[in-house]
Amino acid sequence: MPVNLSVKNVPDDVAEKLRLRAKANNRSLQGELLAVLQEAVSSPSKLSAAELLQVVRESGLRSPREAAIAIRATRDAR
Repeated sequence: MPVNLSVKNVPDDVAEKLRLRAKANNRSLQGELLAVLQEAVSSPSKLSAAELLQVVRESGLRSPREAAIAIRATRDAR
């Protein structure tokens, strides 16, 4: 059964950003809030330290400099 939730004392700037996000996604404010909540609870779990180490090893990066170059390339490709 659905539950009604209420968020109180939302700062003006946060509310305005949420309104803009809702408009950009063609949703009502209520619809955007629900989408944000659904996204927050369905996110994949965080990696353990061992899992993160494995991902780093598999990436082939060996230094912080190499990582920075890869991050810049990914960012600039957007």
